[in-house]
Amino acid sequence: MSGRPDMPGCMAVGRPLEDLPDGQLAAVVTYLEMLEPPATEVPESALRLRRVAEPTVNQYRALFRKVGAPWLWFSRLKLKDADLQAIIGDREIHLYEVAAVEAVVGMLELDFRQPGQCELAFVGLVPELSGRGHGRWLLAHAVRLAWREGVKRVHVHTCTLDHPAAVAAYRRAGFVPYKRGIERFTDPRLTGDLPPDSAPQCPLLGTLTVESPDP
Repeated sequence: MSGRPDMPGCMAVGRPLEDLPDGQLAAVVTYLEMLEPPATEVPESALRLRRVAEPTVNQYRALFRKVGAPWLWFSRLKLKDADLQAIIGDREIHLYEVAAVEAVVGMLELDFRQPGQCELAFVGLVPELSGRGHGRWLLAHAVRLAWREGVKRVHVHTCTLDHPAAVAAYRRAGFVPYKRGIERFTDPRLTGDLPPDSAPQCPLLGTLTVESPDP
């Protein structure tokens, strides 16, 4: 940590910070993988996984927003209906709801489209369940389902806009980091893909750009 008050400890020496224009966000992405199944057991939980065999576009978007809006998930929300349906309708995409009695409180999406591999495409719970051990249960379940016959590699990525404990949770589950990158994009709250009050932990800077429909 630097002793100078004008030089934060996260600043690279000799390289000034790069300003982002209002309305733009940047995230550090960490890529992780595991090359063999872990020996860990799935812990107990009152939650349950329910396979969604034939999700509709509207059903998927509602689930994606409910779980992902607090972390600014938006990639699937920008897809046209036909493009999204082509993904979620693929037999190698396995979608699950996480349920507490009847309420849906999370989602899990496994992508087996690449032969010999499985990507944990989306894994998440609503923020109200944080810190209760449910995340460890969900991730252990996800890993167990991912290692089906023929799979030789399971991988996932997370970024600094996700839950701050995400990387530690993946490592605890048996994943190993192998690459890092930087992603820059327009704030999805300004394009109308997510409500302006999503992710209050990430200040909203900029002006809403969504155009009103023609009368």
